[in-house]
Amino acid sequence: MNKIIIQGIQFDEKSSYQKGPKLAPPLIREALNCGSANMFAENLKSIENSKIEDKGNFEISEYFGIEQITKNHLNSGAKIFTLGGDHSITFPIIKAHSEKYPKLDILHIDAHCDLYDNYEGDKYSHACPFARIMENGLAVKLVQVGIRTLNMHQAEQADKFNVEIHQMKDLDLNQIPKFENPLYISLDMDGFDPAFAPGVSHHEPGGLTSRQVINLIQNIDSEIIGADIVEYNPNRDFQNMTAFLAAKMMKEIVGKMI
Repeated sequence: MNKIIIQGIQFDEKSSYQKGPKLAPPLIREALNCGSANMFAENLKSIENSKIEDKGNFEISEYFGIEQITKNHLNSGAKIFTLGGDHSITFPIIKAHSEKYPKLDILHIDAHCDLYDNYEGDKYSHACPFARIMENGLAVKLVQVGIRTLNMHQAEQADKFNVEIHQMKDLDLNQIPKFENPLYISLDMDGFDPAFAPGVSHHEPGGLTSRQVINLIQNIDSEIIGADIVEYNPNRDFQNMTAFLAAKMMKEIVGKMI
């Protein structure tokens, strides 16, 4: 079994609407370790495991420092699971993976496509990471699930980069494709309906249930080589609901990576 390294990336400088996601990593861990649940994913894999090493949290002063931190961890031969942070962190993380995985598929769960060419003058905004990933050829296939904020610009970008979008308005999880290449999962907590995840900056009604996302993860049959959970904003949470959902998703994803 591969070693799995957990890294907390405390960075929300690229958030366009509200700051707060940099506070998330320690609070997700707190929910995970608070004793209200056990450490087993539903597939009976425990994430209390000698092969899983938590490297703690990293305060980020320079955006592309995220790439170097991730590279250092990848160089140990481990798979990397990241707690963010806003969604801008996914681009430098994928950049770090590109040398090791020249052919990579990405499953992106989100209310938003994050395909803007630039947003408010910043091409590294949290609204842009997948435009940067695709224009740099860092993924063979990008599949987006949960989308419900598509506009004309992002639809054009999706066509340009050949992105496969499964919008909420006509979602059928049975239509999610099989992945041929090593798979990276990027889970934005606002992909969930706000009823399940109130602790996000962008409340976008009409989203995924927690069970839908868990089933989606559990039904993946290709190798998951890395993942992130991003955009949990503790400033907006209600009775830690979103922290506990993020902790549950962490167990399910890491349980599939083992």
